[in-house]
Amino acid sequence: MFGLYITHPQVQIDPAVPVPKWGLSEIGHARAEITAQQPWVRTLGRIVSSDETKAIETANLLAGAAGIAVEIDETMAENDRSATGFLPPPEFEKAADWFFANPDESFNGWERAIDAQARISAAVFRILDEHDPDIPIAFVGHGGVGTLLKCKLGASAISRSADQKGGGGGNLFAFRLADRALTCDWTPMEFWQG
Repeated sequence: MFGLYITHPQVQIDPAVPVPKWGLSEIGHARAEITAQQPWVRTLGRIVSSDETKAIETANLLAGAAGIAVEIDETMAENDRSATGFLPPPEFEKAADWFFANPDESFNGWERAIDAQARISAAVFRILDEHDPDIPIAFVGHGGVGTLLKCKLGASAISRSADQKGGGGGNLFAFRLADRALTCDWTPMEFWQG
């Protein structure tokens, strides 16, 4: 059976609102709704989400189609960037490049990449250790920590080259539950066939 890590799609950016409270934009919501119609969604037996609004909104749309409830795990949050607050997209991209290129260091007070990787990996592995490997499961979260988890599962060094391509999120990667081996790279969530 398969496990998935799904990143929330496009968000409504509002510099006046704390980033963890941002919700999905119209485009992001539409993409999550299209994804919820895919046949593989109905096979999910469990969905675990970060406690950030955009992830919960995505998870709830998928869970509604699967006929299950969403579990919330606050340790699956995105890397902590609260030290700098909102950064305009060009500045954020430069900061993200630095974050991935210097995983043992903090970018202006951000959570270090190695610490965020340890946190997301511990959360996902703890859940998987207690999960029935015959039941498909999806984790819904964020691109930064998702990339760090993907590097851990793939036994590769932390690198932005492992990140989602294109902006906005709404991608997934799959792995086998039996051995946690990656089975596909980032794929737009509405296009994955299972």
